[in-house]
Amino acid sequence: MTRVSRIAIDGPAASGKSTVGKLVAERLGYLYFDTGVMYRAVTWASLERGIAISDEVAVTRLAQDLHIDVTRPTVADGRQYTVLVDGVDVTWEIRRPEVDAQVSPVSAYPGVRAALTAQQRRIGAGGRVVMVGRDIGTVVMPDADLKVYLDAAVEERARRRYCEVLARGGEADYEAVLRGMAQRDAIDSSRATAPLCAAADAVVIDTTCMSIDQVVGAILGLVGEAEER
Repeated sequence: MTRVSRIAIDGPAASGKSTVGKLVAERLGYLYFDTGVMYRAVTWASLERGIAISDEVAVTRLAQDLHIDVTRPTVADGRQYTVLVDGVDVTWEIRRPEVDAQVSPVSAYPGVRAALTAQQRRIGAGGRVVMVGRDIGTVVMPDADLKVYLDAAVEERARRRYCEVLARGGEADYEAVLRGMAQRDAIDSSRATAPLCAAADAVVIDTTCMSIDQVVGAILGLVGEAEER
């Protein structure tokens, strides 16, 4: 029996990978690690410190210098994890619209990706982890025991993000969210370094018409099948 210890879940924004990844990790008793929070943390820190997102050198240097921790939830406010940047809790700050709008350029910088990928690989090496992102199966953990790529129609993904913002008491315009998501898809898929795409050996799941429970069940089924081989 082969033990599935390292699971990679990739996909575009709001495809369900974060929620699904957390639930799969809980069911398996594994660490849940959403690597996207690291890029959001760097973006947030750049904006807070007045560093122009277009200044690749400065943003890269910041990514190399920041101390970013991702831990289990420390506050019972619906969060999936706690994100600390130099000791400051920025879990919800990194989900603000201005971070959404700027994170793709930051995540496309080779130096930023190199600085954060090294940290992600160290976490993955420990095993018993469900790692979620956009290049886990292709770059961070190409030797993962199971690779899953979640996708959904952009209109559905925009609706999910729109509802998420409203549920937190924020304000959002659906059409603006849709435009921003389509733009982010284009940036993520066309960047020169680690573009968003499914690994050749990943199982692709379209979540457009699936419930969270159905997606979780499908992935756990894949884990079971892999371990029976």
